[in-house]
Amino acid sequence: MNPFTTLNATAAPLRAENVDTDQIIPARFLTAVTKAGMGAGLFAAWRYLPDGSPNPDFVLNRPEYADAQILISGKNFGSGSSREHAVWALTDYGFRAVIAPSFADIFHNNALKNGLLPITLPENAVNMLMDLVEEEPDVRILIDLPAQTVTLPDGQQISFDIDAYRKQCLIQGLDDLGYLLANIDAIRSYEAAWKK
Repeated sequence: MNPFTTLNATAAPLRAENVDTDQIIPARFLTAVTKAGMGAGLFAAWRYLPDGSPNPDFVLNRPEYADAQILISGKNFGSGSSREHAVWALTDYGFRAVIAPSFADIFHNNALKNGLLPITLPENAVNMLMDLVEEEPDVRILIDLPAQTVTLPDGQQISFDIDAYRKQCLIQGLDDLGYLLANIDAIRSYEAAWKK
């Protein structure tokens, strides 16, 4: 995974609640065995018209949100199945963080294990952020993971919570196995002492 410390980026507002994993990445895209290319299927039912052309009304098809690395959405984001493909589609598309009032538990855990930062903020703060990026699409939002803050251009900061272990893994760019391997010397020392 790519380490995540700070991110200063634009954001795309997805005004929808209960966005489930089938909406994030429809089942027909789940035959792939690698993460590469998953972004092509991200929100496919919303991004494309029946003839396969881009839906001009969908937020991610609007040029002002083309380079957004932060997605802002409604509550219960990522509900539905346990498919990791939903996270893979978001990261392959270019998103590094999702801000929402709440996340489905399995999606939240999958995101943290795959380098996507899910940030839970109060609903009024999320709505304020959505309003802001709709009015000023080029506004940049600063996410500081070590400080656990989201900072707006006017200096306003909003704090968020994150599990300490998952925070450290994201900062170091490690998944669970990478974390264990990074601590292999300490593990070997412990095992050697245990055997005595």
